[in-house]
Parts: sequence; C-alpha cells; structure tokens
Amino acid sequence: MKRWLTRSLGPVLGAWAVRLLALTLRIHREEGTVQPLWRMQTPTIYAAWHSRILLLPYLYGWRRTRVLASRSEDGELVVRFIARFGMRAVRGSSSRGGAGALRALRRLLSTGADVFVVPDGPTGPREIAKPGIVMLARLSGAPIVPMALGASREWRLASWDEFRIPKPFARCVMRFGEPIHIARHIGRDGEEAARKEVEAALHALTSQVDAEARG
Repeated sequence: MKRWLTRSLGPVLGAWAVRLLALTLRIHREEGTVQPLWRMQTPTIYAAWHSRILLLPYLYGWRRTRVLASRSEDGELVVRFIARFGMRAVRGSSSRGGAGALRALRRLLSTGADVFVVPDGPTGPREIAKPGIVMLARLSGAPIVPMALGASREWRLASWDEFRIPKPFARCVMRFGEPIHIARHIGRDGEEAARKEVEAALHALTSQVDAEARG
C-alpha cells in the first residue's frame, strides 16, 4: 500500500509543489544559443546534471522533449512526474537497458524529436559525464546542448548528487550552452575527448549560472 501511494500520489504532489514553488521564483532565461535550433527544428540532445533537473519539466515540458529515465523504482517516479508536464520517457540506463535505450533515442532523433539525457545519472558519480551521450550524438549526428539552472538561494539534499531545490522567492538563471557537434567517425580516443568536452562545458555553464544568480 505504501509503495502504491508513493507511486500514485508522489508525482502528482511533486508536480503541484514545483508549480507553486516556480510561481514565487524570479527566473531569467538565456536561450540565445538554442533559438536557431528551435527555428530550424533541428533534433537536439539536451544535457544537464542530475542535481539541477527539478524545474526543467516545468520550464520546457511544452517542447515535448523525450527524457531518458532509468528502469529503477526512482525512474518510475520520474516518468510519472514528467508526465504531469506533458513529457514522455525512454526507459534505460548505463547499467540496465542501456543499449535498447540508445537505439530508441537514436530512432527518436531520426524522426525529428529532441531528447534529454542526464550524463551523470541515475546514480553518479556526481557531475562526471558518462560516455553514452557522446555515443548517441555520434550515431545520430544531433548536437549536444548543455543546460543549467542556478539559484541565488537553495537547499541541497543529502543525496549522491546533492540535489538542489531553489528556495521560495530566489532569483534563478536558466541558460543553454553552445551546441557541441560530435564527428561520426572518431575512434575511442576521440570519444573520450568529446566526453571530457561535454563534461567541461556543463561544469563551466553551471558555474556561470550560479555566479549570475547570486551576483
């Protein structure tokens, strides 16, 4: 019964809590780097660290981006949560169903859809990008766009990712980074270099939005 209540009510209550919280926030969006992609309807892979995803379905659920979610119990809660904002998930992770999820995401990109990947999810290490996102970009030809949200005041949970929740009435900055294009024909060394590039871009972007939000 307890598990059923968590599955059924948790995502509903969580979505309402996020909507109410967002109404109190002052959110500044910087979307200049992705506006050309949106105008051209370019299939895109969006990436953000696991600790910073709370408000993203609320802010960009209208784009109907498909989200990679794990097959775990927590992943099921994520699937139900994002559904409250009109988003759908592809199930899989680096440890469970990864190959199938990669194929599914590649097919979605080939049809013109956008996808969202958490490079350090679902269990870390924190803010260390896994190679799957680079492989997906290489196979699909889609650019990777880092994204990050910073808050002037926030709670940090005692979780593996130090999950961040903006405090009510905080100033927030939402920013997209420059698109990263991965060549189709690169060897293992090239993939590792690209993985480090994505990781560095996300680190730089998160540092930037934190500084802007608190400045």
